[in-house]
Amino acid sequence: MKTREEIISNLNAHSGESPSKWREKAEWRTANKSWLRYSQGIAMMMLDKMEELGLTQKSLAERMGCSQQYVSRVLKGTENLSIETISKIEAALELEILEPKFTASNIKNRAAQNREARGKVGAINNI
Repeated sequence: MKTREEIISNLNAHSGESPSKWREKAEWRTANKSWLRYSQGIAMMMLDKMEELGLTQKSLAERMGCSQQYVSRVLKGTENLSIETISKIEAALELEILEPKFTASNIKNRAAQNREARGKVGAINNI
């Protein structure tokens, strides 16, 4: 059986020069949990569609007009995507990521529902 000193010596021999950043990464993931969930979902949709179409990261990058490295970061599910990027993804992969939720008619319907709800609250307050 190894002595305590031998174990510590062995651990020190295998440790890296720079300290681990696992804590900082874990704190970052916790702080950004809400949008990371969406980014990861989009990445999964992209991977499924890329497989269906037989596309590589490089060919998707060409369709989107960006670098293969950026597509790689997006596919990791940790990229905070802009609406412009999401729109490029939708066009390049013929996907609907935002469309079902944000069509013009849906936005008009929601606005009308909000106006109607405010009217009901106003009527209740006048009673």
